[in-house]
Amino acid sequence: MASHSSSGSLRVLRALLTRTRTRTRTWTCSTRPPVPQRSLSASTGPPPVGPGIEPLSHSELYRLSITDPDRFWGSAAQRLRWVQPFHRVRDCDLSSGRIGWFLGGKINVSVNCLDVHVDKHPDRVALIWDRDEPGTEVKVTYRGLLETTCRLANVLKSHGIAKGDRVAVYMPVSPLAVATMLACARIGAVHTVVFAGFSAEALAGRIQDAECKAVVTCNQGVRGGRIIDLKATVDTAVKMCPTVQHVFVAQRTDAPAVMGHLDIALEEVMSRQSPVCPPEPMDSEDPLFLLYTSGSTGKPKGIVHTQAGYLLYTALTHQYVFNCREGDVFGCVADVGWITGHSYVVYGPLCNGVTTVLFESTPVYPTQVRGRYWETVQRLGINQFYGAPTALRLLLKYDDTWVKKYDRSSLRTLGSVGEPINHEAWHWFYSVVGEERCPLVDTWWQTETGGICIAPRPAEEGAPIIPVMAMRPFYGIEPVLMGDKGVPVSGPSVGGALCIRQPWPGMARTIYRDHQRFVDAYFKPYPGFYFTGDGAVRSDEGFYQITGRMDDVINVSGHRLGTAEIEDALDEHPLVPETAVIGIPHDIKGEVPFAFVVLKDDVELDSAHILKQLRDLVATKIAKYAVPDHFLVVKRLPKTRSGKIMRRILRKVAMGTTGDLGDVSTLDDPSVVTEIIEAHKQHKKQHQR
Repeated sequence: MASHSSSGSLRVLRALLTRTRTRTRTWTCSTRPPVPQRSLSASTGPPPVGPGIEPLSHSELYRLSITDPDRFWGSAAQRLRWVQPFHRVRDCDLSSGRIGWFLGGKINVSVNCLDVHVDKHPDRVALIWDRDEPGTEVKVTYRGLLETTCRLANVLKSHGIAKGDRVAVYMPVSPLAVATMLACARIGAVHTVVFAGFSAEALAGRIQDAECKAVVTCNQGVRGGRIIDLKATVDTAVKMCPTVQHVFVAQRTDAPAVMGHLDIALEEVMSRQSPVCPPEPMDSEDPLFLLYTSGSTGKPKGIVHTQAGYLLYTALTHQYVFNCREGDVFGCVADVGWITGHSYVVYGPLCNGVTTVLFESTPVYPTQVRGRYWETVQRLGINQFYGAPTALRLLLKYDDTWVKKYDRSSLRTLGSVGEPINHEAWHWFYSVVGEERCPLVDTWWQTETGGICIAPRPAEEGAPIIPVMAMRPFYGIEPVLMGDKGVPVSGPSVGGALCIRQPWPGMARTIYRDHQRFVDAYFKPYPGFYFTGDGAVRSDEGFYQITGRMDDVINVSGHRLGTAEIEDALDEHPLVPETAVIGIPHDIKGEVPFAFVVLKDDVELDSAHILKQLRDLVATKIAKYAVPDHFLVVKRLPKTRSGKIMRRILRKVAMGTTGDLGDVSTLDDPSVVTEIIEAHKQHKKQHQR
């Protein structure tokens, strides 16, 4: 293994992605024409990966990351500030789910996101909080964010929060939410941010699983002109959470919060604390945060990300995928409650020392400003804009004048995240918003991967981008497509289960308190490989296109949601013995849940009344966005002889494509399908009246 300190074997060099302009091959594709490369060339290449690697082209650098990952990542890790140098780059065995990077090293993430920049440029703006009402943004410098983080860290320490303790964060997008995450990192506590749209029961479930010692929240949240009573939700949740000792309450609005015996007014106690807090040296493999995500079972799983590897990977992908430079204003409009917010609102941008935007509002608020995103780009001078296809599909319905009335000349890169983007949204985003001059990177990655794994950039200078394709693997990522027999499929124009051959620093380490579930989900299906759960195709040119989930997980407005989780909520209704939920396409949201519901035979209540109760149940148990768009009451569900529900058939029924049901030989009773098809026809007739 290459050693962090073995300078004799590594030359002190500057690794640039591009040298002089090189000849590039122009790829052609009949269905996805490449965007002309003249419009995508950057004026300058990105800065070095790290010392110890000679100047290389992109293809040479990628090859090095695959053939000699110790050298590549050992060099890249020099960009971080270490408390104690690591002695081994990696120790990994994917078959057992053992993943370790930068062993022996000690680091503090908050130091790398704050102190290193305060030392150089303390008055540079770290955060621009674009509050719900346009034109009321708040700017926070790196010095100011460090002081706030330290005060908050001292508050946590003074109330018994120590290294390894878990802290739940249930807050709107705000500087205080970012400071809370960094404060936990500073003292070695493990944060678990819960999206502030989740219900009390969903919040409680995550607090219980993580055994959180404290919760940090606000009195209320504000989004799209609506007030959300966050404190009331937390009050309900903590009644079910005996491990919670303190609830720290910040004020987002002027409304007074009802305070109980666990509650502490956060700003008040922060004002009495020192703005200096010594950082805790953390082992590179100590947990940094837990983030709960839906899986193919009903129980959300707490994905564990650790310190050094995650931070390095988010910083490197943020810099190279988006061509971020010193002084840039990076605009990722994701919520901090999701992995995109963690990696590309907080940790990646702050580690790289740029200005990151905290977008609190919605793309269509106020209603008279249907160009809210583009107004924000003009007002804040955003250089990179990273958003979800769901929002883009919503906005392209409006007249293009809502885009063109705002100056977008500051933009250099556009990005898409959360789900595969469709052709119409891609071309509108590229042509109208980006004026055909900004590279559009359609990024593929997951909560579990920590950061972007496949994207059109980085690439050789001037290399083309093919619309709606993720295209190129990032450094250290070696995609493999697996066939039906569990072996890699070779050659061009092939499809299969998307796996990754080698470990990379940003990948998740385990599922909290359930490592076997981690192994079973990601490493058991294809031993020796990381299984993403997605399908993909590889084009003639070797580019990758993601085809979607291969299990029962759907993307609702970019939010990953397990159908089993919805089914669990529906099945709690006393009159509902069984349900099946599948995802179907939606013009705006990408996918929406479609629920097939079986009612008890002796039900006397009107089914419409029961369906309303079911909608309320899902909203209460999970969140409003998880409520199925469609409910169909059926007598039975199609099952195999072993009792497994055939969701493939239900999906065809829901989408009206029952002309070819495929193999139904394993059905226990084929007449069930006829019943469901007829019920669906009647359902459609009722809704067309």
